[in-house]
Amino acid sequence: MQERYIPYQVEAEARQNWQSRNAYLVDEKAAAPDGSPKPKFYACSMLPYPSGKLHMGHVRNYTINDMMARQLRMRGYNVLMPMGWDAFGMPAENAAIKSGVPPAKWTYDNIAYMKKQMQSMGLAIDWSREMCACDPEYYRWNQWLFLKMLEKGIAYRKTQVVNWDPVDQTVLANEQVVDGRGWRSGALVEKREIPGYYLRITDYAEELLDTVQNKLPGWPERVRLMQENWIGRSEGVRFAFTHDIRGEDGQLIQDGRMYVFTTRADTIMGVTFCAVAPEHPLATHAARNNPELAAFIEECKKGGVTEAELATKEKEGLPTGLQVIHPLTGDAVDVWVGNYVLMSYGDGAVMGVPAHDERDFAFALKYGIPIRQVIGVEGKAYSTEQWQDWYGDKQQGATINSGKYDGLAHAAAVDAVASDLEVKGLGQKQTTWRLRDWGISRQRYWGTPIPIIHCPSCGPVPVPEKDLPVVLPEDLVPDGSGNPLNKSEAFLKCKCPSCGADARRETDTMDTFVDSSWYFMRYTSPGNSQAMVDERNDYWMPMDQYIGGIEHAVMHLLYARFWTKVMRDLGLLKFDEPFTRLLCQGMVLNHIYSRRTPQGGIEYFSPQEVENVTDAKGAVIGAKLLADGSPVDYGGIGTMSKSKNNGVDPQSLMDTMGADTARLFVMFASPPEQTLEWSESGVEGSNRFLRRVWAFCHGNLEALRAGAADYNGNWDDIDEASKTLRREIHTLLRQADYDYQRMQYNTVVSACMKMLNTLEAAELPDTPVARRALADTTGILLRVLYPAVPHVTWSLWKELGFEAQFGDLLDAPWPEVDEAALVADEIDLVLQVNGKLRGNLRIANGMEKALIEQAALAHEAVARFLEGRPAKRVIVVPGKLVNVVG
Repeated sequence: MQERYIPYQVEAEARQNWQSRNAYLVDEKAAAPDGSPKPKFYACSMLPYPSGKLHMGHVRNYTINDMMARQLRMRGYNVLMPMGWDAFGMPAENAAIKSGVPPAKWTYDNIAYMKKQMQSMGLAIDWSREMCACDPEYYRWNQWLFLKMLEKGIAYRKTQVVNWDPVDQTVLANEQVVDGRGWRSGALVEKREIPGYYLRITDYAEELLDTVQNKLPGWPERVRLMQENWIGRSEGVRFAFTHDIRGEDGQLIQDGRMYVFTTRADTIMGVTFCAVAPEHPLATHAARNNPELAAFIEECKKGGVTEAELATKEKEGLPTGLQVIHPLTGDAVDVWVGNYVLMSYGDGAVMGVPAHDERDFAFALKYGIPIRQVIGVEGKAYSTEQWQDWYGDKQQGATINSGKYDGLAHAAAVDAVASDLEVKGLGQKQTTWRLRDWGISRQRYWGTPIPIIHCPSCGPVPVPEKDLPVVLPEDLVPDGSGNPLNKSEAFLKCKCPSCGADARRETDTMDTFVDSSWYFMRYTSPGNSQAMVDERNDYWMPMDQYIGGIEHAVMHLLYARFWTKVMRDLGLLKFDEPFTRLLCQGMVLNHIYSRRTPQGGIEYFSPQEVENVTDAKGAVIGAKLLADGSPVDYGGIGTMSKSKNNGVDPQSLMDTMGADTARLFVMFASPPEQTLEWSESGVEGSNRFLRRVWAFCHGNLEALRAGAADYNGNWDDIDEASKTLRREIHTLLRQADYDYQRMQYNTVVSACMKMLNTLEAAELPDTPVARRALADTTGILLRVLYPAVPHVTWSLWKELGFEAQFGDLLDAPWPEVDEAALVADEIDLVLQVNGKLRGNLRIANGMEKALIEQAALAHEAVARFLEGRPAKRVIVVPGKLVNVVG
């Protein structure tokens, strides 16, 4: 055993050993030593996008997973920890536009580098199950299930409103629209209606909501709430404003009914206007002879198309000159076009009740629309000057100025209004959902081709199953002028499967959320070219532990849950939910430094480039560049990111201090679910601890080897010092056991540090039993520490001779707490006199109550504080305290 801890040598040897014997290959038929099946445990991290390099968030995520997998394997579980690549998507296209390299090459090169980094981390990944979203053998099953959903009516085609960049001639995702302009071209984005494919996730809304509310106790409460809010169940009333507005064909537009949905039917008598989306048929009709309105509608088509974006936009509108009829009063109500109304939500129209809706209130003040109060709260005066929260609180007050409905509370008023509307045949109670069907069509190249063929005669025709996969050509290079598939005749030209005529392939590709909605099940069935999943999936799923960032708490998890339920309904699965437990690990934070450039931009500097400037209390108030001493601004602590130039390269850290140091720091610095602040001193402290572990083992090498070789578990002749050592280490082991169960890995590492302190401080005699005690306790330290730092502990385990006694560390039995070792010969009780602390009373463990009372009365502190008075009684709380009352 070498004297110094040299990480790269230790880690290279360990990884070579694991790789040479395929140590992490997992078999569904794994058996325990007695031949019985091992219990399974499936622990999985969210798969990464192959952007080029791992970041510290990856290191943290995968180390959490690895600690769990390694510890459970030692506890006798058959543990699966796989890995794959979320390889389709925009970043590859953006890189291709910038570099002129096909997205495929960029992607595969990045995968190769990141995989090498993961292997350098020593992760216990079964690489035989590796999947890649851009592999035709994977995405063929995206296409296959899409066709099955098309057959069942779960997938369907309709016109969709999208963000269109008129310069780049492409559809943009919502996140690519910045201040109403294309992120790359800077052109004003337009809203366009184009055909696309949708999946009926709304058919599963009720089940998705019920399950997340009641049947996922292993999920964080905040994630369940986020899912619940996104699904957004609303109980309300859908009703119609009637009208006599006719189109050019002389027919009533929408049969003379403009429908709206409201959760506040109790305020229906306060309607003073209605607003429709720019794409609504009434808006289109009104704009025919109104140039100002037509121009406004065109302007509304610029910008994003999400609720979130519209919520932050200034609310603008124009009157249409049209009127609809109030269903209960018969009054005429003006119709406006509002830029805040989405055609894709509800019926594309809303009733305006400015007195009791904050958005409508602001809109009415801006355009001089009447405000009619119809809800009153006793003792509170209403003003049309400024909005107050109680105006919109349905739990306060009762209806006023509402005729026959006056005096009713919210629920009673809604019931009465709904009943009257139903009698008139104009409306009824209805449950609606915020959730909308999932539009999966993307007008982009680097994604799963949608398996549809367009025939001039037959229309859209599904690709026959026997012709799957529809392979995406990998040699195309996007140039920013639209989807290159539209220019690839080799891809486009085909024959219609129905009539045999010349036809063209669909060039839209699938949303990348499709790729990530079931990849974790493909891990369970690798190599099966005949089925999407097989019986191995029944063994592993549902997943026991899923680990990933909170940023995926809504869309990814919701789509994965939906996809699972569809597969279940198609007979492919036997379970309802994919993830039994969920952990959302915290972000990794670092300091942010920047300054304004002469051109007005912001230049960010790496923390390694600056020196902090602090005030008298040591708080950071600024910084200066190490290179020239020039000042820079300190922006506080924020998430590590390339854009802020405050990331830390894990590879550099692994090259200098070793992967085990990186792993130990990210586990020790913070509980897994909380944010982690980067600290150079913390990293150095982690490395120093590993050097101490190595030095201790090297310094006690002969004693440890002898103790391991002689280990027999017999402690009959144990000395006091060895007994104390075992008691302290087994006490820490019990705490570490508990912390492993609750995934508090930071306190596991803390327990290991305390174990090392205890071992270093122990003064043992040079006897066989003391050497056995030293080996017993050091073996516990190495096994408890191993899941966090597998390389150094594996090496020490082997060097000290534990492998010969207990087998390879990867499958060594998890140490069990020796309850006998926890029992002390003597214990200290708190000594009180008249309820006040006066010292400690050391007694033999298990001493009878009468003898404890005698010992307490004989203690000098009792005589001193009773001042000669006789003791009236002695109260003994076993194992804790004794109180002498005088």
